[in-house]
Amino acid sequence: MFGDFPLSDKIILITGGASGIGFALAKLAVESNAKVIIADLKPSPDSTSIVEAHETVRFSRCDVSKWADLASTISFSVQEFGDVPDVYAANAGVPETERNSFWDDNDEERYSLLDINLSHPIKLTRLAIRALLGKNKKGVVMITASIGGLEGHFSTALYCAAKHGVIGLIKSLAAAEDEAGVKVVGICPGPVRTPLMATVENKLSRTGEKPTFLEPEEIAGRMKELIELGRYRGGMALGVYRPGHVEVVADGSTSALEAMCPPDVMAVRRLIATERSI
Repeated sequence: MFGDFPLSDKIILITGGASGIGFALAKLAVESNAKVIIADLKPSPDSTSIVEAHETVRFSRCDVSKWADLASTISFSVQEFGDVPDVYAANAGVPETERNSFWDDNDEERYSLLDINLSHPIKLTRLAIRALLGKNKKGVVMITASIGGLEGHFSTALYCAAKHGVIGLIKSLAAAEDEAGVKVVGICPGPVRTPLMATVENKLSRTGEKPTFLEPEEIAGRMKELIELGRYRGGMALGVYRPGHVEVVADGSTSALEAMCPPDVMAVRRLIATERSI
């Protein structure tokens, strides 16, 4: 059993950590005596302040759409804190706007939103597993999904498709907890008062609609529970749709697909063995 995994004395890497949910998680991690790497395109005034105020916090410039940047955050951790991160929070994301949309279809060769909202958490998870196996230690991957990963939304179909993909990843990696010592979990918030939601809020205000916004601190608190509490096993995701609400909305511990087509566990175990430091 993976068991509880308190943040104290751990290293946590947070993509999109300069604002919103990511920054709220960074603050909680600092309060929990963790070492924190805020990985983002550029620092915010808040992230600069927390870096200056705490010796255990660093900022690392990272474009999550570039795999080399994601990999560099792990080497940055080794350089600054002497080890690879214990916790990897794949939190960076972008909303669906006219510039990056299924309907407006302004991307010329590839949907850039998918690079950030889908490819980035997939690649960071793989990098995390490889890094943790190389140090032969346990760790957690905490992925920020969305209610859009469970429900459809006509005007933001691309965003929802990406988040559905993230939920599929989390459920598919349930066995990584036992096989590789890496717990992969996720959070599915409803609308949260963050910079990402500002564009969406402006659109809704024109239609007369007004969603009930959650605060980033509430979502970060649930993320901390997912990371720390052993009762939340790998392959699980929590839904937080309104203040004070939480429920398990995904659980990869059972799979009709795996029952129909048993996975080649031995092949994965051989790969894990080559990456594990003995």
